[in-house]
Amino acid sequence: MYSLSDKKKKKKFKFDYILFCSVFMLSIFGIIVLCSATATNPSGSRMVMVQIASMILGIGICVVLNFLDYNIFKSLSTLLYIFGILLLVAVLRFGTEILGSRRWLIIPVINMSFQPSELTKIFYILFISKHFEKLSKEFNKKTIIKIFVFTVIPVLLIFRQPDGGMALTYLFILFVITFVHGIPYKYIFAGIPAAIASLPLVWKFVLKDYHKIRILSFLDPSLDPQGAAYQVNRAEMTVGSGQIWGQGLFNGTQSQSLEGVPVKESDFIFTVIAEELGFIGSVLLISLILLILFRCIYISWKSKDIYGAYVSIGITAMLAFNFIQNIGMNIALLPVSGVPLPFVSAGGSAMVTYYIAVGVVMSISMHRERGMFEPSG
Repeated sequence: MYSLSDKKKKKKFKFDYILFCSVFMLSIFGIIVLCSATATNPSGSRMVMVQIASMILGIGICVVLNFLDYNIFKSLSTLLYIFGILLLVAVLRFGTEILGSRRWLIIPVINMSFQPSELTKIFYILFISKHFEKLSKEFNKKTIIKIFVFTVIPVLLIFRQPDGGMALTYLFILFVITFVHGIPYKYIFAGIPAAIASLPLVWKFVLKDYHKIRILSFLDPSLDPQGAAYQVNRAEMTVGSGQIWGQGLFNGTQSQSLEGVPVKESDFIFTVIAEELGFIGSVLLISLILLILFRCIYISWKSKDIYGAYVSIGITAMLAFNFIQNIGMNIALLPVSGVPLPFVSAGGSAMVTYYIAVGVVMSISMHRERGMFEPSG
């Protein structure tokens, strides 16, 4: 017979099949859609193979991280954050420029590129959550200033690449963790006017010309229908053509056209889903997304300590922002930002990063005894 302690231990170390299977199904769904999205692309087969290889690598890392106690990540978070910042600096100095952006580093041995800002998101969440944990024990302005500075550093480095969508992801993560943590109303009331007042300065000195063009074209697509607004107009038309059941995989009028939606294998892959699988396929995708997000929130709620809760919420915020931003820009509800659709868009760095994030959340789920918000009785 099992002793009481054995039962507790068995309950404590439990693989989170719900989260893992949801993510795995979304990845398989994404690879199937990617096969269709790249069918007319000469490099399509390579894209799909890289995606599959990245998924396999990501799953391996995810499973390993799952069995590690997440407090190890906490103890290493400062070093990981510094390493991430060094990677971002290295990108600006040694990175490969593609389509006007310097976002990738080449790994010499295997001659593969990866995007450091993707991986640094995880390091940032692990690091910043430790400071919010300190803030929950003792509220002081010094810790708030540190959190602000530790956020501004990667955001500014990423803006220099430039990659506005990625920089906004970091800010959204900070906002969500801050909201969950709770701060005195006086700081909120002081921060809102300051943020509004800073908008003209951000517009003039921070945003690049192409950021401004994208925003203006989003507000009024008629300003440049064959230029900046072309992607949005094409995407909107493609999404609408799918109707209820879609036109079928590999049969999309726009998806299979060389003159269709640009960057349909990554930024605009949702248009392929909507056109070829229709409303039903889109609902299936969104259902899987919601299952993943709610499961991450549940794990945060059940976390045994405040650090695990903040990390899980931070990763949930990262995924949610990318899901919302990508789908939003595909249906013309948000400006184009180049944010990928997690587990679906082509991109090896992103795929591995998202699986690392899931592995961390699964570690929090596995190594919990009693939820932080659960009664002890």
